[in-house]
Amino acid sequence: MPKRQLVFVNESIYHVFNRSIGKEPIFINKRENQRALALLDYYRYPQTIKFSTFTSLSRDDQAEYLLRLARTSMPLVKIYCFVLMPNHFHLIVKQKVDKGISRFLANFQNSFAKYFNKKNERTGSLFQNMFKAILVEDDKQLVHLSRYIHLNPATSFIVETERLIEYPWSSFPVYLGKANLDWVVTDLINGFFKSAKEYESFVYDQADYQKRLHFIKHLSLENT
Repeated sequence: MPKRQLVFVNESIYHVFNRSIGKEPIFINKRENQRALALLDYYRYPQTIKFSTFTSLSRDDQAEYLLRLARTSMPLVKIYCFVLMPNHFHLIVKQKVDKGISRFLANFQNSFAKYFNKKNERTGSLFQNMFKAILVEDDKQLVHLSRYIHLNPATSFIVETERLIEYPWSSFPVYLGKANLDWVVTDLINGFFKSAKEYESFVYDQADYQKRLHFIKHLSLENT
């Protein structure tokens, strides 16, 4: 098994990415994508119960459990950006505790794989064995990387560029105030812009160029 060269450091920010084995479409409908988002939220924290057990609780018991967890536990990661694509995902995350990123992604991927396999009468691994990661070294890289991630659905011709804000499986609508996901931390990247409108313009400014290239080589992990 290959060994990861990058060492994750607490309070550092990383671009993490993984795709399905054989590029099999896995994030393909509303139900599966909603499940994936719920798992990203849930496994930000170290959990004492499985997600399936959590969802069987009453809404009041769920709320009480999450409130208690937030009071007593340090999150594994902070999530700044995400996008779900048909056969892969991108995240920008900050590690908050030792091995936080690895634990978070293992829990997310394992839980989603079990759900997907059961739903589709499938067996075996779903994601590639080792997710890819790059350290975000400075603010400039961070904001450009957020743009790259948020442009992915348009770059891959899943949606028209002008309808990018309507793509619900990305944090882009959250940044523009069109969706509410309280587990997406927007203040860091938004802090580099005077308004949501300015950030929107920053993202769209690169849309045609990125679509022509289909990826930005120095930011993309897809071919590494």
